[in-house]
Amino acid sequence: MSDFVFADYAALVFFVAAWVGYKIAVEDLPIAKRSLNARMNDYRRAWKQQMLARELRIVDTTILATLQNGTAFFASTSLIAIGGALALLRSTDEVLGLVADLPFGLKTTRVAWELKVVGLVVIFGYAFFKFSWSYRLFNYAAILLGATPMASEKDTAPAQEAASRTAAMNVVAGRHFNRGQRAFFFALAYLGWFVSPYVLVISTAAVLAVMWRRQFASDARAALDA
Repeated sequence: MSDFVFADYAALVFFVAAWVGYKIAVEDLPIAKRSLNARMNDYRRAWKQQMLARELRIVDTTILATLQNGTAFFASTSLIAIGGALALLRSTDEVLGLVADLPFGLKTTRVAWELKVVGLVVIFGYAFFKFSWSYRLFNYAAILLGATPMASEKDTAPAQEAASRTAAMNVVAGRHFNRGQRAFFFALAYLGWFVSPYVLVISTAAVLAVMWRRQFASDARAALDA
C-alpha cells in the first residue's frame, strides 16, 4: 500500500514479533517456569490444597470474587478504550496536523491514519475478549469450588481431583487475564506508530523490556524466593 513506507512495515513486523515472541517465552519455553506468572500458578494450586482443609470456605469465595471484580473492571475499561479509539476516526484531520508538528512526527495520509486506528481498535477488542472470557472462567472456578467435597473428605481421591480441577480452571482464567493485560501494555507501545514507525520500534522495545523485567527480575519475583 502506497500509504505506508518500508519503515512502517518493518516496525509493524517488529511489533508483532515482539508480542508473539514474548507470549511464547512466558508461556511455552522452559524459561517460563521461572516467570512470575508461573510461580503464582504454583501458589494457585497450593491455595486449592489449603482450601480442602477448610470447613468454611468464605475466604476462598471472597478471593475468587475479588479476582472476578478485577477482571470485570478491565473488561469494562477495554470497551471504553474501544470507544475512545473509534472517536479518533471522527477527528482525523485535526490529529494529522498535530502529529505532523511533533519533533519525530512524519506526515501521513488519512487512509494510513485510519488503518492505524483500526489496528488499535483490534488490540483493545482482543483485550476485551480475553478479559470477558477470563471473567467467565473465574465464574466456572467458583462453581468448581462449590462442588469440592467437605474438609472431612480432604484425603479422598474425589476431593483431591476436585481441588486439582478448581486449580486448573483458576490457572487458565489467570492466563487469559494476563493475555488481556499484555494487550493493554502493547497497545501503549502501538501508540508510538501514530508518531512514526521509528517511535513504534522504540516504544515496543521499551514495553518489552519492562514486561520482561517484571516477569523475571522484579522485586515481586524476588519476593517469591524470600
